[in-house]
Amino acid sequence: MGDIEPFHPERMASRILGMGDVLTLIEKAQEAYTEEEARALEKKMREASFTLTDYLDQLDKMKKMGNLTQMIGMIPGLSQKLNGQDLQVDEKKLARTKAIIQSMTEKERNNPDLIKASRKKRIAAGSGTELSDVNALLKQFEATREMMKRMKNGRRGGFPF
Repeated sequence: MGDIEPFHPERMASRILGMGDVLTLIEKAQEAYTEEEARALEKKMREASFTLTDYLDQLDKMKKMGNLTQMIGMIPGLSQKLNGQDLQVDEKKLARTKAIIQSMTEKERNNPDLIKASRKKRIAAGSGTELSDVNALLKQFEATREMMKRMKNGRRGGFPF
């Protein structure tokens, strides 16, 4: 029942034609974020002070917005850039990511550079995941921070479109 949404013929036509549906995406974002939260997030991104705590919060907000695969399809041009690749988002992987971050101490979440081999083993054991999963998350998070730094410097290098 949660996937049922009002029918807007022009939005549906845009989705079918692969042109996305920005208005529905904006409506979903407005439901998930307050203006204050959006400003705080924008500031953290601009200052490149995004932490794993923020990352976890964003995962929860995106989940609240609905099916991630459908949201990706609402972004204009993204489905064409992916050339028909499977846009399925692995919800189980998101749950593992959340478990890994929740297995970290607050200090580790705020400063991932502290996480060395022994801490990684503890985090993997605490989250019920493999060491490789923890390494992959930290690598992905670092790539996200790098993208934010590039965006801060006015380069578009972080986006695939």
